[in-house]
Amino acid sequence: MLFWRIPVFYTLMIVIESSPSSVDFNFGSLTHSLIHSKDGKEEKNAERVLLRQKRQAATLGNIPTAYTIGIEISFAETSPQEAIRSHLKNLSFPLVVNLPNSATNISSITVSTVCNSTGNNSAHCYCEPGYGWPAEACNTNAVCHNTVVAPEDNCHCIAQLPPLGTYCQLQSEDIPLLNREIRMSVRLNIAFKDDLRNPSSMLHKQYKHDLEKAFTEGYKRLPGFKYAIVTGFRPGSIGVTYSILYEGTSTEPIINASTDVAAALNATYKIDNTSFEIHSEVIRGQTNFSFSPKNIFKGDTVMMKCESKSASTNVTWHVPGSNSTRHTITSEIVNGMAVSRLKITSITWNEAGNYSCTFTEWNNKTFVMYQAEQKIEISPIQIVPSNDVVIVCNGETKELSCCTDREIDIFHPYWRPNGAINISGTINDSHNCTQYLLQANVTDCPAERSGTTTAYTCELSTAEGARNSKVINVTYIVAAHVNIMSSTNGIVSEGHPFSLSCKSNVNNHDDVTWEIQAQNITRNVDRIWYTTTETETGVESVLTVHSANQRWNGIYICTFFQNVVNSSANTIMKVFPLPLKNDIIRSPVEADFTCPGAEVLKCCTSKRGNYTVKFNIPQMNIMAESREKDNANCYNYTVVNHCSSTGHVLQAYCEFTNEIGSSVQSSPMILHIVSAKDVSCNCSEIGVGKNGTVVTKPCLQQANNLVKGDITYLCDSSKWRVARNNCLSVEINNLFSSAESLASSPDSVQELPEYLRRLNSTVKKEQQDIKNSTANLKAVVEILNLISVIPADAKQETMEDFLSTVDTVISSPAGTWKDFTNGSSQLLDSVEKFARSLQPIDNIIPPISYDSLQLKGVVINKSNLSDYDKSFSFSKPSSLGGSVLIDEAKIRTLNSNSTIISVAYSALSHIIPLNNDTDELVVNGLVISTTVDTHSILGGDFHINMTFTKSDRSLENPRCVFWNFSFAGDKGGWDETGCESKVSGDNVICFCNHLTSFSILMSPRNVNSVSLDYISYIGVSISILSLVVCIVIEAVVWKPVTKTRISYMRHVCMLNIAVSLLIADIWFIFVAVIHDQGASMDPKICTAAAFFIHFFYLCVFFWMLTLGFMLFYHLFFIFHNTSKTIMKAVGFCLGYGCPLVISVITIAITYPQKSYTSLTKNLCLLNWEPSRALLALVIPAIVIVVVNAAITIVVIAKIRRRSIGENSKNEEKSSLYRIAKSICVLTPLLGLTWGFGFAVVFSKSPDIFHWLFTILNSFQGLFILLFGTLWDRKVREAFGNKCCPSRWNSQQSKSTSQGMSAAMLSIGSPFSRTLNNLFGKTGRYEVSSTEPTFSTSESTSKAYSLLS
Repeated sequence: MLFWRIPVFYTLMIVIESSPSSVDFNFGSLTHSLIHSKDGKEEKNAERVLLRQKRQAATLGNIPTAYTIGIEISFAETSPQEAIRSHLKNLSFPLVVNLPNSATNISSITVSTVCNSTGNNSAHCYCEPGYGWPAEACNTNAVCHNTVVAPEDNCHCIAQLPPLGTYCQLQSEDIPLLNREIRMSVRLNIAFKDDLRNPSSMLHKQYKHDLEKAFTEGYKRLPGFKYAIVTGFRPGSIGVTYSILYEGTSTEPIINASTDVAAALNATYKIDNTSFEIHSEVIRGQTNFSFSPKNIFKGDTVMMKCESKSASTNVTWHVPGSNSTRHTITSEIVNGMAVSRLKITSITWNEAGNYSCTFTEWNNKTFVMYQAEQKIEISPIQIVPSNDVVIVCNGETKELSCCTDREIDIFHPYWRPNGAINISGTINDSHNCTQYLLQANVTDCPAERSGTTTAYTCELSTAEGARNSKVINVTYIVAAHVNIMSSTNGIVSEGHPFSLSCKSNVNNHDDVTWEIQAQNITRNVDRIWYTTTETETGVESVLTVHSANQRWNGIYICTFFQNVVNSSANTIMKVFPLPLKNDIIRSPVEADFTCPGAEVLKCCTSKRGNYTVKFNIPQMNIMAESREKDNANCYNYTVVNHCSSTGHVLQAYCEFTNEIGSSVQSSPMILHIVSAKDVSCNCSEIGVGKNGTVVTKPCLQQANNLVKGDITYLCDSSKWRVARNNCLSVEINNLFSSAESLASSPDSVQELPEYLRRLNSTVKKEQQDIKNSTANLKAVVEILNLISVIPADAKQETMEDFLSTVDTVISSPAGTWKDFTNGSSQLLDSVEKFARSLQPIDNIIPPISYDSLQLKGVVINKSNLSDYDKSFSFSKPSSLGGSVLIDEAKIRTLNSNSTIISVAYSALSHIIPLNNDTDELVVNGLVISTTVDTHSILGGDFHINMTFTKSDRSLENPRCVFWNFSFAGDKGGWDETGCESKVSGDNVICFCNHLTSFSILMSPRNVNSVSLDYISYIGVSISILSLVVCIVIEAVVWKPVTKTRISYMRHVCMLNIAVSLLIADIWFIFVAVIHDQGASMDPKICTAAAFFIHFFYLCVFFWMLTLGFMLFYHLFFIFHNTSKTIMKAVGFCLGYGCPLVISVITIAITYPQKSYTSLTKNLCLLNWEPSRALLALVIPAIVIVVVNAAITIVVIAKIRRRSIGENSKNEEKSSLYRIAKSICVLTPLLGLTWGFGFAVVFSKSPDIFHWLFTILNSFQGLFILLFGTLWDRKVREAFGNKCCPSRWNSQQSKSTSQGMSAAMLSIGSPFSRTLNNLFGKTGRYEVSSTEPTFSTSESTSKAYSLLS
């Protein structure tokens, strides 16, 4: 069999370890070496792995190591040789090999030795170009035929396998050799078959194997023969093309040996002995291929040169990749040799690979090609920079370095800085690194540029143009000068504020901390106490304390951190004891003081100190100083009353002054002066008093502890008894004192979790005392309020401790809560503040659930937004439930990592008070509070949807409300501003545009609002049509009915009332339709609608007032004549001037505060909460209705007066008729129907008033048309004359000689008689046409005109 082996792969692997220790690993894992026996099986001990060379490679931070590894591969036939060669040539180096704990690269693979079997277990082993057998191998082994070797020379071929581990060696100079590739063909006299076209077919493989075996057998005896390979088959009989590789001086032996090939081939192939033909010859080894530079880097300009003995300048270059304009080829003959040069400018990665040059000439009918080939490898300029550094500008030096895998001498190093601080350094090159030594002094670094980073670029370039660079960042730090100042010169009294200012002259800082050292303990100050801001000259951190206590006593250290440098300053703050005003316990708080007599005043405090205490009684001109102090830290003063003081009540104060002159005055001690003879109760511990006297004493001591609170005693039947005990229990008192201290403690955030654990356990132990004592309940709620503002981590335990305390407090009976004013509001506010202060842990808000409350929340993640949807369910009471929904779009306005937290309460209905507007309503579901953290801002179009399950399904009229903490002087109350409701079965859905605590209020009453709505729409619509008819009639009959002054003014008033009411009703129905459809209205249009509704309804009322005044005027001032101009001016001033003034003032005051209309309810009417703008309509309407009602009463009284000489029964009937008619006429004209509106204001008013008010006022336009226009006889007559003149004239012709005027103005006429009765006249009168007596007639006409 043929035996070919490539024993050595020359492989350079650079292994970079993380430490400079030597590398020791198994190279066997990288070796694939198989030497086959004749039967193709693997021989034992066949692996030949040779560690040929070991050298140190370039230092890249750590020390890499280079290895040369020898590998043997054997084949059963020669065909894979060229495929392997081609594959190796096409590899792109370096190759990366993944090994644990190392970075391994294979830089090159080179074939050095080829051995071919010659039969009889012998072989010829040739060296590849550039390699040769060492002299020792040549002398100890038989050399190939025709090879003569001197004793100390290398040889190119040996005739047997060398010993294990012996291979061709790299030569310093090429061994002269002649490598010929003869490309030939021969013909087989056999018909061509298509399978020969397919290299994978069995026929092709059989032919190829047999022919290659025959060629090898025939040519193997040629000196220098290496192998023969079939390259293809062509049709036309069968043409076989093949190549022979041998080292010989001519081709003649090849032709002569062809007959041996025919003899070695099976006769079935019918080879044609005469068809052997040489087509071309490729000669390798006679062309010198060189290139520069030897180390090629990306971007270099590379020069390649081929020199051949051929005289031909026909040169072909094979270049990897595509041809480029950067390639330049020149060829010439120099000294009889052909020289060709290839220049590549700025070589690129894809131009690495095998380059060949071929000189072609024609010789004896054969193309002779002189060829040289060279593999060009392109390396990157590998730069490993040193790490980024920080340099303190205090003379510190730091060395920057850039290292590569080559000697640094082949590069040109260059360093350049680029930044705010550009300090130049010193360059030093050694081995494979370039160093840059920097030194930063204080003068080189401006303070305002501390913390800035300068980029130092390290660039390595070659003479041929390749370059690469890396950047090392250098951060320059200037040590800050820090000073600290106190606002109180280092001293402060307890309860007083102070601040410390810590200033740094350097803007840059990573962090600022404050610490307090006291009694060998250092405490970190929580960040809630200080703020840090940049100033023009640096940075300032200000620590502000609003109420100092002893925990703030000590040495303060302010530290600015910037990278690796810390700068600090310190100062001493001394806190002197001083009790707070609420900490001073007075005795008595309130008591009787006999005259004459004496009273011991006592002031105590739990804070011990060196105090001076003064007692002050201004009414007695006493200013006494007391230094008496007993074991309870109490100060006493005995005041004697000699009955010389004035007044019946004295107020005494005690004032505590500490060592540094700070003072605090107690609340007053109230002393009621009583006569000694009136004293009924007398006790040394309580005092004196008369029956019914109340004395309030402090809780001075319980279990040897001062506690907060007081005890009220009542003198009853000459004995003192306890009327009320407001003393705190000792445990609750201690909790309260600790909470006050914690709230103003420098490390309150750190101590809060432990305090909450203590609070929760203590409250559960003291639960019975809390249930029975309003004072204890109030103290616990105030504790929760104090600590709720302290930021707390959202840990399960911390949240449970706080909310468990709230749950316990809520369970207290309603009677205890009733005496706690504002208690439930404080509790709700505390829980909301606690929820806003929670700091999430791992972006989670853990859910909490107790009997009476549940908490759920979420942390906003902008990368994964979704709707905020939380549901709550309570088994007690009545399976209450609810949910909160905020749309994803509304959440986008919140900051990332913001929190939304909801708390649901199931048992607040019994403790939460109702304000006056809602006292008939009840909380009929959960109370749900939803908050966002303090750093988030809600968008302007924010909306929240909540669903409440009704606890009592029999209640109706739901109202969505929220708890407004600012109501009733900050006592809080339910408010429905910004909320709307919708009933869905047993649920109520609320839509609100803000966040806080929400619930639903419902009433057991049910006014049929739907029916009233229909009546309103129908009535107002009919009124609008009636008013249009009224205006048309007035226009038609205006001239005939306005001949006198009084009838003129009456119709002026009527016409303006109709016009104003028409416009007001149109605007009203426009607003009502939009509101009922739920459509939104532009705020400007809404404001305009509200203004016009307000203005024109006021015009209606004031014109009604004008009409009433005129009626009153003509009833009581009969003979007083006023000109039409004056009457008209007064009417228009009242009718339009007053409404305009009121409307303009109202909008001017409320519109800038955005409280003019109820925009939150989408209702374009005057607002009620909080501006009370609606009063600008209600108050004038009330006044006008009351005035007009009084005028109506006067009119009725006039009508009831009897006429002289009339029958009493007839008079009574006539009087009742006149009264009824007057009421019908005056009620709609004077607006008296609006009086029913006063009744519906009251919450418990009967439903009948709602119906009457709606019907009478929605149909007011119709009533004006009927009673104000159509009932008027003159209007009817005038309108009849206009419409049917002939008919009305025939009717009027029936009148006698008295004529129209006499009939109309006769006192005997029915209408005149009625008017005479109105004016208090009886009997009959003749109306003369003369001027003096016309006034009587006109007076009658005036009254008629007013009422007709």
